[in-house]
Amino acid sequence: MRLHRLIAILLLVESRGKMKANELAQALETSVRSIYRDIDVLAEAGIPLLSMSGPNGGISLMEGYTVNLKQLHGEDVINLYLTGMGIYSGGHSESGLKLKTTLLKLEKTLPASYQPDIQKAQKRFYFDDTPWWTERIEIPCLESIRTAVWRSQKLQIAYQKVSGEISCRKLQPYGLVVKKEEWYLIAYCEEAKHIRTFKCERIASTQLLEEEYSIPMDFSLEEHWKRQGQVFKQACKEEEVYPVVIRADKRTRSSLSQLEVMEMREEGDAFILKVNMFGYESACANIWSIIGHSEIIEPLELRQYVKGQLSFLQGIYD
Repeated sequence: MRLHRLIAILLLVESRGKMKANELAQALETSVRSIYRDIDVLAEAGIPLLSMSGPNGGISLMEGYTVNLKQLHGEDVINLYLTGMGIYSGGHSESGLKLKTTLLKLEKTLPASYQPDIQKAQKRFYFDDTPWWTERIEIPCLESIRTAVWRSQKLQIAYQKVSGEISCRKLQPYGLVVKKEEWYLIAYCEEAKHIRTFKCERIASTQLLEEEYSIPMDFSLEEHWKRQGQVFKQACKEEEVYPVVIRADKRTRSSLSQLEVMEMREEGDAFILKVNMFGYESACANIWSIIGHSEIIEPLELRQYVKGQLSFLQGIYD
């Protein structure tokens, strides 16, 4: 588990003074790339890790710093780990406050001579993870959901459907998934008698229940999520398919990386691509990002739409 690896990195680096990334990777049976990702997570959590290149280089803690993991309780370490999953110390939620407490415990292990540096860093650096045009969605029940997952407690929830209707569910939490800063609870629903996915922001209220349950031995959260993701995407493809054929110069192919390519072939210095744009209205709204470097060949209705819009714009700017 990554949690164990994060703790192991801290203990190894502190006990040996300095270790190279490949030595850590070998000791922990993972890749060097994973080690560097873990180092980033620890750095975001406020651990002053230094990385130096060269024959005498390696990864080490700032001189005078001691991790002192004995000061941290189990939930503190979990909060530290979850900094890599979208919970930041700048938040105002209960989770954010718990994480601040964890970081304060770590900061207190520094010698007094380093305290001015910490205070200076807090004044000079600020991390704002909120989008410009929208507010970050609040998940008021996230802490109780996390607690239910971690302690394997059943959960009674009030869940708001897309239609706005509220339904009550009794769940056996199997795990939490974070995707693009959105949280999903994977749980066995006792009413539906099936494993379901619940978007955490739609959980209006929760109640922890002192009832035991067990997760099937063959259940894998990662495999279940990936499998359900494929089913979801396939269903979307079957329901929303609108093929658009475009001609793109080979030099500008990278600008088309966000499109869902169905077919592709070379034609001289160009690529002919068939991409799925999910519907006529969706195509009309999203086609402008590729007009400057690609030609719409089919369907005719979309080609005529683009031609008409360009004529209209030309009339405005003449």
